[in-house]
Amino acid sequence: MKNVYTVAQVNTYIKNMFTQDFMLNRIYVKGEVSNCKYHGSGHIYFSLKDESGALSCVMFAGQRKGLSFPMRDGQRVIVLGRVSVYERSGSYQLYAQEILQDGTGRLYEAYEKLKAELEEMGMFAQEYKQPIPFYVRRLGIVTAPAGAAVQDIRNIALRRNPYVQLILYPAQVQGEGAADSIVRGIEALDALNLDVLIVGRGGGSIEDLWAFNEEKVARAIFECRTPVISAVGHETDTTIADFVADMRAPTPSAAAELAVADIREILNRMETYQNRLSQAFSWRLEQYRRRLAELQKGLSQASPRQQLFERRMREADLQNRFFQAMKDKLADRRSRLALLAERLHGLSPLLKLQQGYSYTEGPDGRAVTGIAQVAEGEQIRVHVTDGVYTAVVESRTALKRG
Repeated sequence: MKNVYTVAQVNTYIKNMFTQDFMLNRIYVKGEVSNCKYHGSGHIYFSLKDESGALSCVMFAGQRKGLSFPMRDGQRVIVLGRVSVYERSGSYQLYAQEILQDGTGRLYEAYEKLKAELEEMGMFAQEYKQPIPFYVRRLGIVTAPAGAAVQDIRNIALRRNPYVQLILYPAQVQGEGAADSIVRGIEALDALNLDVLIVGRGGGSIEDLWAFNEEKVARAIFECRTPVISAVGHETDTTIADFVADMRAPTPSAAAELAVADIREILNRMETYQNRLSQAFSWRLEQYRRRLAELQKGLSQASPRQQLFERRMREADLQNRFFQAMKDKLADRRSRLALLAERLHGLSPLLKLQQGYSYTEGPDGRAVTGIAQVAEGEQIRVHVTDGVYTAVVESRTALKRG
């Protein structure tokens, strides 16, 4: 027999056919849930059925983020996924990626379409986002007057800063006419020149939040001159208003915390700044005082009176030094003179004469220092202490030396 295939080959071939079919790779299927079982591994096994048949389905644990509600038998749902063959059993099934409750499918498609259009128009662009002021004095709120959202915003805002003024526009946030009411609230509060607007409501289903997915609301937020914080639903809820707003808050309570600065933190920061400013001022003042003292000292030294005084002091000092030098010099000269006088006194002929010595002059009036200068019979003059007498040389006798 020709062209005989194994079961595995057939199943693989069929699976490849499913894989190559573009429509089966991303398909929405609507039906009623039956045989829903949550497996311990986290997978969900169920069937979709209608009046004509049933389709086996599975949502793996890694895709559970695409399910926002607990699923049970009898629910009407729309499942987004791909159809493929489970080769082991040879059966085909729908591998779910996202599951919506029936009625939200059309809204979800409209949401995605409008989001893409507005994003292409640039309404989500960061360059159009206005900064949220740090210190808010007047805060506008567009939400339902009786909901929990306004109470949360009010409680948190007043706790953080009791001096902030809250202005509420009581808007309809759900049902027919809600979008128009929200637009009127944004326009009315924008005309009051407030610091910030909070636009939002508490959580709910996609139908409950749909007013914030309307194009008219998105355009009102985009055209608002006042910075807008969107606060729609819970943290997991995302609306068109969140993308257009200048800032998105996950909840109304978080919006109040983002909009209203904590007055205690501001006061503590102001005290810190004041201390720093005081220290900087004291340090700068001390610098200026030192500089002023230096300038005053320089000015005092540069003044004519000070210079004249210093010159007089210098002259007086020089005069004292001169007089002292003269005294020292005179004392030194006197000492030397006394020494010389003493020496001269020791060499004085009169002193020698007083000691018994005499001074002899020859006939020619010159001092006689040797016997060869006189001859026998010559007259000589002999000087002694108290006078002069004349003598005649009778003889000469030479001294023997050695």
